[in-house]
Amino acid sequence: MDKYLLKRQACEQRFAYDSQKRAQYGVVCGIDEAGRGPFVGAVYAAAVILPEGSFIEDLNDSKQLSEKKRELLFDKITEIASAYSISYATVEEIEEYNILQATFLAMNRAYLGLNVSADLALIDGNRIPPFPCPVETVVKGDRVSASIAAASILAKVARDRYMAELDKQYPEFCWLKNKGYGTAAHIEALQKYGVTPVHRRSFLKKLEAKHGAFGEYRG
Repeated sequence: MDKYLLKRQACEQRFAYDSQKRAQYGVVCGIDEAGRGPFVGAVYAAAVILPEGSFIEDLNDSKQLSEKKRELLFDKITEIASAYSISYATVEEIEEYNILQATFLAMNRAYLGLNVSADLALIDGNRIPPFPCPVETVVKGDRVSASIAAASILAKVARDRYMAELDKQYPEFCWLKNKGYGTAAHIEALQKYGVTPVHRRSFLKKLEAKHGAFGEYRG
């Protein structure tokens, strides 16, 4: 079987997985996050409800797709979805609650932003957050469920757009390229320019123990 047919078959299986869940539970929404690992900025989450019978070619885990493909799929998902919502938790909330609890907060906000109630939420991962409806976690869910894959794309595109705006404010850090992750260039910029108000200071403690305090932003 050639590559195209294998990709098509895998995509069809994601939609079939969701159809089985709808037959069991009713309305199903997929939820995923973007931005847990970076040193900078808000953590994003999206919730997506896809209608039964829908199909979106190439829908997959956002990490398996190019930026251009994600942007194209973002438009298709938002056009086809019965409902979708994108939300986030701020840097301040990440620092106050920790990244896991802030991610759960973003997921809850995304779910509550839907204008359609779900009977089941499929959440990527293996941790169940406190949630307003029944939840099933799905390990590597963005490769298993079409609605989780759709949510992963919406969250990733929304966060990348947000990072592009932050890059305009702090161009020294090259966030358009590194998305806030701890690349060597990012660490060098921290040493040279200091910590901005949008950095997650708790994420920098080990680095500062190794490299010395970065100090406040000096841009």
